[in-house]
Amino acid sequence: MIEKEPYTDIPVATVAHLSHRYAREWAIRDVSFDIPAKGVLGLLGSNGAGKSTTMNILCGVIHPTEGDVHIDGIAMGVHPVEAKRRIGFLPQRAPLYPELTVDEYLRHCAHLRNVPRRAIGDAVEAAKAQCGIDGYSHRLLANLSGGYQQRVGIAQAIIHQPRLVVLDEPTNGLDPNQIQEVRKLIRQIAETRAVILSTHILSEVQATCDRIVMIERGRVVFADTLHAFNNYIAPDSFVAVLAHPPVQADALCIPGITGVENIGQGAYRCRFPAGQDITTAFVARAVEAGWGLKEIYLEKTSLDGVFYQLSKQANQGA
Repeated sequence: MIEKEPYTDIPVATVAHLSHRYAREWAIRDVSFDIPAKGVLGLLGSNGAGKSTTMNILCGVIHPTEGDVHIDGIAMGVHPVEAKRRIGFLPQRAPLYPELTVDEYLRHCAHLRNVPRRAIGDAVEAAKAQCGIDGYSHRLLANLSGGYQQRVGIAQAIIHQPRLVVLDEPTNGLDPNQIQEVRKLIRQIAETRAVILSTHILSEVQATCDRIVMIERGRVVFADTLHAFNNYIAPDSFVAVLAHPPVQADALCIPGITGVENIGQGAYRCRFPAGQDITTAFVARAVEAGWGLKEIYLEKTSLDGVFYQLSKQANQGA
């Protein structure tokens, strides 16, 4: 796995103590997080968790009941136009006009984003080049595949060189090949600016994001790096592959191991209390007893398992 570059310490956006309610129901409560100046932040959560409300407030679509959003140091509630100039937004359904060509549409978007008239041509060419749609300038949007329509949608979101690009479910409805291409494009964009994407798909998070903010029942239940998310639940089992295991698997139960399971081909799953270091003692015992230890590794909790645990904790605390 390629190591990612460290984040800058200065956030491009700050979400502070956001709360919002529709009629009597609170959609989100006291949501706070920062968005670093580069990289991809994933806004993760179940359907109905409060992601869309948070994204709409972040983009200035709705005004929060409580709390503040600052984009590049500019308060959204005080100077909304200036704050929005620094944001590029792609909703779940790209706002395309099927009767326009790619160039016509992007020129229109550049005009809406107040790109100076003399700079519109260069802005369109730069966005097309970055999104890999150079050869589709005169194609009608209606005749593009779903993947290329999504690329055009991303191009309109970056046409004005925003500091923050907001993507809502950016790979929804795409086939596997298109998903891989859009993910690669998102990573490339994030090399020079901040990207926040909303999703409930864990594979999307794992493939694209550097940091995660997870919302459940309207509250932040996790905010840290992808690595920290992967390791949120301490491993409580390891697998040992033995060339000469004992006849009875119970013989593998050294002090600290609470159970052993034969999973075939000389491999055994050994369980232990989370947070304890049992592997060192097991390796020493395997060498002493001549079990022929070939491999040993900790079993990490899957992303699905972490997501489930965090959701469960949120529901229990509700």
